[in-house]
Amino acid sequence: MPKMSVRRWWVAAAACLVAGVWAVSHLSGTTRADTATSAATASKGGVNIDSLGNMLQGLGLKPTKTESRYDFQFADKKEEEWELSMSVVLSNDEKTLWIMAWLDELPPSAADVPRVALLRLLSDNDKMGNGQFFAYVASNKRFVLQRVIKNENISSATMRADLKELGKTVMNTYGHWAVASWKQLGNTASAPETTEAEPAATDKPATRTGAKTPATSVKK
Repeated sequence: MPKMSVRRWWVAAAACLVAGVWAVSHLSGTTRADTATSAATASKGGVNIDSLGNMLQGLGLKPTKTESRYDFQFADKKEEEWELSMSVVLSNDEKTLWIMAWLDELPPSAADVPRVALLRLLSDNDKMGNGQFFAYVASNKRFVLQRVIKNENISSATMRADLKELGKTVMNTYGHWAVASWKQLGNTASAPETTEAEPAATDKPATRTGAKTPATSVKK
């Protein structure tokens, strides 16, 4: 085997050294950036993905983690015995939290979606306040009610209050987002009505617990 010259050996060694320094510097820079983000979040009383999961568990929930999202069932028996499928998503920059309540799935046929039903949801978006709004998730064809909050001064008490507030809005607007009630509307372009129809019982992510059937209507 031919011997490597001293000069070639030093060139190869120098290249390896430069590559090693670059790798360490790059990884250290990434770590410093992540650490700085976490430190900034903590200084404002925010949560990271781990502390968010611990907080939800501390509230007696059973969150399932998927990347930066936690999915869980939430029941507020003080208001109504409803069980809601909810999620909390932490933004990539850890500056905001997205709280979501999963609602009904869109009918398979567009002909079964009355225009007046969609107008009602848009009208509700303008009236609910506190950053709450209806949205449609195309990936699973489901409606959601969600709210975006700053990741600042987050505690178990504030998290529970935010979940309860969103859940209360889900219950109060049931007559508008419940797909079962749309059959009574027809596909007309009339203006949204203020009177909520009483929908029939149907199986959906938001359900009343302890009921013989998964009905979710609210008696006022």
